[in-house]
Order: sequence, then structure tokens, then C-alpha cells
Amino acid sequence: MIGLSLQQAARIVDAGLDRARELGLKPLTIAVLDAGGHLVAFKRQDQSGILRPEIAQGKAWGALGMGLGGRALAHRAEMAPAFFVSLASVSQGRVVPVPGGVLIRAADNEIVGAVGISGDYPDNDEACAVYGIEQAGLHADPGQAPSVKA
Repeated sequence: MIGLSLQQAARIVDAGLDRARELGLKPLTIAVLDAGGHLVAFKRQDQSGILRPEIAQGKAWGALGMGLGGRALAHRAEMAPAFFVSLASVSQGRVVPVPGGVLIRAADNEIVGAVGISGDYPDNDEACAVYGIEQAGLHADPGQAPSVKA
């Protein structure tokens, strides 16, 4: 795959917002970044909070930067908080390690971008991102927290 197209990114945003309306979620903000971390598509629903754009982009940017979905990043942040404090510093605060940051993968498993959604509970944000990515014909990688070994 060449990369993430504007048409695909727009479809992700619109489908994610459609899903949020179906579920009756709080107002969302959705950012779609390409594999280089550049903003391709963005929408902020009416009444979405003023910090939501930065949070949505931080979720997507963190997933891209670390090569892991937000769910896996959240788990790692719990396990190694000092590392994530350092990561926040070196990224100028751009990494938001919580569910709602989802990698976008092409059919060949190549990372072509990431979606970040903010506005509702992280699990709901993530569900809308996954739905949007799938509606665009791509593969969502929210990152799974590893199971704890006994």
C-alpha cells in the first residue's frame, strides 16, 4: 500500500462520528494522522471540550511514535511510569498513553497511520476509532495489554 489517502482518512472520521451518534456518546474529537505523524483529517463535534484536539492528536501520535496502540501503551505506562514521564518530556507532552489511540494497518500489516479520539470514556473512544478504520477497509490495531503470567 502506498499510504493513507485523504478519502480513507475522511471515511474514518465520518464513520467514527456516526458510530458515536448511534451509541449516544458525549461529543467527540477525531484526528487521523498518516504514518509520518502528519494530520490528514480532523473533526470536532459541537460542544467537544477545548483540550480534545490536543488529546486526540496525542493519542494518535503516541501510538505512531511507539508503534503500539493506546491500550498497550496504557498498560506499559502502568508498569513503567518513570519511562512514560521521560517519554512525555522528550515528546514535548505529545504522547497520551490511553485507549483511543489506534494504529491503522494496511492489508500487508504495514502501519499507514493512526486515529486518536477523545471526548467520552477511553473504551468508547477506542470503539469508535476501530469502527471508523474498519469502515474505511483498513485494519485497526488498538494494542492489547499482555496477559499477566502466573
